[in-house]
Amino acid sequence: MDDFAKALEEHDYEFKKGQVVRGTVYSYETDGAYVDIGGKSMAYLPINEVSLQSSVDLSEVLPLNEEIDFLIIREQDADGQVTLSRRQLEVKKVWDNLTQQQEDSKSVQVRVSGVNKGGVTVDLQGLRGFIPRSHLNERNNLESLIGQSLTVTFLELDRERNKLVLSQREASRAESFSQLEMGQLVEGKVVSIKSFGVFIDFEGTTGLLHIKQISQSFIEDLSKVFEVGQPIKAMIVNLDEGQGRISLSTRMLENYPGEILEKMAEVMASAEARSERARQKLLQQ
Repeated sequence: MDDFAKALEEHDYEFKKGQVVRGTVYSYETDGAYVDIGGKSMAYLPINEVSLQSSVDLSEVLPLNEEIDFLIIREQDADGQVTLSRRQLEVKKVWDNLTQQQEDSKSVQVRVSGVNKGGVTVDLQGLRGFIPRSHLNERNNLESLIGQSLTVTFLELDRERNKLVLSQREASRAESFSQLEMGQLVEGKVVSIKSFGVFIDFEGTTGLLHIKQISQSFIEDLSKVFEVGQPIKAMIVNLDEGQGRISLSTRMLENYPGEILEKMAEVMASAEARSERARQKLLQQ
């Protein structure tokens, strides 16, 4: 018997904080559950360590007499009882999944749970995340976002600091890029005119029509060729998703140097047919 007691004590000594153990749910209490993990005393699972979900039915999450994995979060007390957690195992699994999704550049769904001065707080698989105002598509009426589901991508994922920063804007941009391809003809409006080129907005995405890609002829003053709000069709000649840059060209639609400057309306009216011919040349380069 003495040898048995000594062996049991040595067995109990192996229960360490951070250790994952298998146990059988023995009974429920109002504030948690008792679990048999093979020690001299039943281990205790507090109600707030049962699940990532805010409110759970113990009988559904922890069926009696069923073996389940638990994490030891407090070593045994004077009575030999250790404290367990299921929630922290779930947290680890979620962080592992999110880390893999970040590495794979995947977007995820979140639910907006609150608003503060800097942006909105969100729930992501039971974890609390944050989207800065500058990374939201809707930046004015943030209150209207509460309860909504948003598609986001990762800006910062720091498990040690429990920091999860996300971006709806980057997810939208990535989605837009996924629908674009070299040689594609897009239709949009001029939103800005600079000395070096014209910015075109099409379906919420902005591309640059550089001055050298407008015509085969020299252009001295872009403001004499374009005006803000003007509809225009152009070809995609370069996509840089890493930098978020889309380069456009109307030069490739010309049949001769300067045509876009002399007969803009005519070039735009036949842009589809012209772009198909130009596309074959672009893809052969």
